[in-house]
Amino acid sequence: MRTRRIGFVGALAALVLSLVISPPLSAQVPSHGAGAPASAATWVLPRTADGQPDLQGVWANNVATPLQRPQALAGKSVLTADEVAALKAAAAEVFNGNGDAAFGDEVFEAALARTKSFTSADGKTGDYNHFWLPDRDFENRTSLIVDPADGRIPPLTAPAEARRVARPPLPFDHPFADSWEDRSLSERCITFGAPRLGAGYNSYYQIIQGPGYVAIAMETIHDARIVPLDGRPHVSTNIQQWLGDSRGHWEGPTLVIETQNYSPKSHLMGSTNHLRVIERLTRVSPDTIKYEVTFDDPGTWVRPWTAVLPLKRTDELIYEYACHEGNSGLEGILSGAREKEKEANR
Repeated sequence: MRTRRIGFVGALAALVLSLVISPPLSAQVPSHGAGAPASAATWVLPRTADGQPDLQGVWANNVATPLQRPQALAGKSVLTADEVAALKAAAAEVFNGNGDAAFGDEVFEAALARTKSFTSADGKTGDYNHFWLPDRDFENRTSLIVDPADGRIPPLTAPAEARRVARPPLPFDHPFADSWEDRSLSERCITFGAPRLGAGYNSYYQIIQGPGYVAIAMETIHDARIVPLDGRPHVSTNIQQWLGDSRGHWEGPTLVIETQNYSPKSHLMGSTNHLRVIERLTRVSPDTIKYEVTFDDPGTWVRPWTAVLPLKRTDELIYEYACHEGNSGLEGILSGAREKEKEANR
């Protein structure tokens, strides 16, 4: 088995895990990439002591498939086996461990463009080397988004477009930092948000089940969600949290989690605090969970949209993500911004 290389500072302490294996994939996702049922004729979905489908263990999201279908592949939902092999070969050539690291969709995009070299978004100082990131898994789908059928996030509503124009996303190395609150939540070590769809950077999850509850721990920023399954209502809408308020239930073999009451500061996927998220986790083979996520926010998108990710079981541990809001990097960002202001006024 491939040994995972951890690319963050202070990956020190391993958590003790209780692993139990997992799931089968549905017809919504082409079988090549999202994990076809392995030995479907003989595999039996394991159960916990209280009879629920067993999702426990550590699961990795290292799929290379981009969230949105690239415009170059418009109208093409799946690739041929030869096309997948060509993408893998192109990615292996450019991301051989000697150059800058590529995160998220960048691996697929670089392979699709057949680029011969890759420079990170920063391109200046402190770049990761790709050696420190895990291998990415190529499948035959051209987008994680399965609805809408074009594989793209729906258009923004008029209010959302106005918000975007008023404050567009800042470039990675933008010096804007009047205060720490001007920097992103992930940079400030608060949260990457939940659910997190990004792959390839500490995108590992541990699921633990107990009577009436499911807990999901994310490796990034050690976020943890405890989801009640006893039918209790959501907390009052005036109680808003970084990760929202989650409630779960079982629909046959599928764990369904509904989350609302996000903090207005969360801005998950650019949404408002009226966002409602539905997650569906189905164990489709011993080593795969089909993870389906629907985002619904009438204040942001003209219609709901859904993505499907294959989570792969691993015998590796999740590690400490040594990150905290008062980190020295943030101090340097703020002091650097003040120096740039002084230079501009000289």
